[in-house]
Amino acid sequence: METTVRTAGRTHPMWFLVPAFAILFVFFFLPTLFNFVYAFTDWSSFKSEIRYTGFGNFAALLSDGTLFAALRVTVVYAVLVALFQNLFGFGLAVLLEQDTWLNRAARLAFLVPVLMSALAVGYVFQALLKPDGSLNGLLSALTGQQVEIAWLGSTTWTLVLAAVIHAWKWMGLSMLIYLAGLKTIPEDVTEAARIDGATPWQAFWWVRFPLLAPAVTFNVATALLGSMNGFDIVQALTGGGPARSTEILNIFIYRTFGQGLFAQATTMSLVLFLVVALLAFPVIRVLRKREDIL
Repeated sequence: METTVRTAGRTHPMWFLVPAFAILFVFFFLPTLFNFVYAFTDWSSFKSEIRYTGFGNFAALLSDGTLFAALRVTVVYAVLVALFQNLFGFGLAVLLEQDTWLNRAARLAFLVPVLMSALAVGYVFQALLKPDGSLNGLLSALTGQQVEIAWLGSTTWTLVLAAVIHAWKWMGLSMLIYLAGLKTIPEDVTEAARIDGATPWQAFWWVRFPLLAPAVTFNVATALLGSMNGFDIVQALTGGGPARSTEILNIFIYRTFGQGLFAQATTMSLVLFLVVALLAFPVIRVLRKREDIL
């Protein structure tokens, strides 16, 4: 009995978390800490020594309009992705809510893009949408005329197209969350609304939809903040072009780091971290308040 007590005292399930926390510390917390340090230095591939420069990197970036342009593109891209991803996911959840074999197969099909590599998705759509790609080939076959539309050549609409592709990849996840929300709504609530004279349309929009507030909060927050950190789809699709119209901040950071300007790239990543943090808390707070009201 005494041996059992001593053994139980020496073992603790929290010890199993140590390897995970060690990996998280080495590959996340430590680089984040160095990110705050190197942003205030002149670290680059052109110098052998690293010296402290204070806020010099921030002042240089603020005086250059390129950073603000990349931030503007990033915010617009994130808002478009959040809008499209939630519209697609919510529409699919409503259409596939019934538990039929066909709907279950369709749900599985729409989850496949979520499991695919984002770089692979970008390269596939880049091949489809180039002037001599498969989409123009299909249109040429259907119309009987040669079609060579530069789908990725517009400085206005290419960013929207990239956002649609990003939303297409992740809409299956949003669909899953909305489906889970719809399944948790009691049938008694909808039935009571119908007894009171509400049409199926009114019962859905005025009774069921407000109860999806937690699902809306999760999907909007994850889509918005995830796309703020986007890189791979846009990089594979356009590389930031045409004319930098799709150059989100992470692509700008990638190019700056590739030029050997490590401190400037680190400063940009710190700016992105602060922008995401400043955007995340108000958005989540507003959505949480909406949940309380509903």
